[in-house]
Amino acid sequence: MPDAVRVRRRSLARRAVGQGAPVWRMDGLLLAAVIALSVIGTLLVWSSTRTWVSNEPTGLVKKHVLNLCIGLALYSVVAVSDYRWLRRYAPFLYGVAIMGLLLVITPMGSTINGHHSWIMLGGGFAVQPAELAKPALIVFMARLLVRSAEGKDRPRVVDLALCLAAAGVAASLVMLEPDLGTTMVLVVITGGIIVFAGVRKRWIVASVLLAAAGGLAVWSLGLMKPYQVARFTALINPASDPRGVGYNSTQALVAIGSGELFGKGLFHGGQTTGRFVPEQHTDFIFTVAGEEFGFVGTVTVVALLGVVLLRGLRIARMCEDRFGALVAAGIVTWMAFQTLVNVGMTIGIMPITGVPLPFVSYGGTATFANMIAVGILQAIHVRERALSA
Repeated sequence: MPDAVRVRRRSLARRAVGQGAPVWRMDGLLLAAVIALSVIGTLLVWSSTRTWVSNEPTGLVKKHVLNLCIGLALYSVVAVSDYRWLRRYAPFLYGVAIMGLLLVITPMGSTINGHHSWIMLGGGFAVQPAELAKPALIVFMARLLVRSAEGKDRPRVVDLALCLAAAGVAASLVMLEPDLGTTMVLVVITGGIIVFAGVRKRWIVASVLLAAAGGLAVWSLGLMKPYQVARFTALINPASDPRGVGYNSTQALVAIGSGELFGKGLFHGGQTTGRFVPEQHTDFIFTVAGEEFGFVGTVTVVALLGVVLLRGLRIARMCEDRFGALVAAGIVTWMAFQTLVNVGMTIGIMPITGVPLPFVSYGGTATFANMIAVGILQAIHVRERALSA
């Protein structure tokens, strides 16, 4: 192909991307996996909540479906837009996220299901700023690291320090709620983006040591709540708190194990129907999959999440725009770690934390954040395909 024709085609592709992303260029496998997970999640939410209120057994699942519809609408808007606007408005998005986290720890914050992580908007609607802080932190850190590395091989120390400071502020505010699970997610997101940015190994080691020192300080100064300490203790010895966190871990294992290979069938799980496992529609929804769909069902869920992660990783690797690559890498890190924690705590290899399973657990703000994240991945993928056409 002549160079003039190639340049002309790339110019037209850039113009087309700037005007909106062609739907046919989206990653169909990524979208299919997300939709499949959402359908499975809807069935699991329905099963785990249908016995809550006898006169309206479908009340909560209807709200979940509404959240999914809103999330898909947000996904569509983001996916067909030019993601590069995120770089321009990243400081603003980060600032809004921090403002939301500050409002939570003021009298405006509300407690739902024992978690002081919400802001009530009226009409029964609530928003959880900590969930929206995840994508906001990702795009802000990507902007800082890209700005510092333009024309250079590696980011500067000053911008790495700014990234750590930005993550530290967000994580500290989330910890004050307190929300240990989301704090862990933010810390891992920070580490993931720093590694993908190609910083020097000695800076990575220094960052790990700094994070370890911070965790040790939180533990030694008694800044963790007693129930949070009990969760780590129960990971090692579930019998240490048989009526508390140990009970949750034991019942979760019983629910998953009782499903055996093919499960007891939808709506036929005794642990689920009897509500022996707490928060089965959110934090412990994986136990519903294990009991009612069995080993085959849990493997299917994990495999679909693996598809999402692998497609996201492929998008990050193929993206020629450094900002887009770092954002995609941050999203993959977020989803991977959150999946590991949620699945791990139900099978006894991770401490119990209030972290939902992406695209499966019930939730409003979490669903919106997840769908927006996938929309960003699609927008990055679409632009790269248009430029390479």
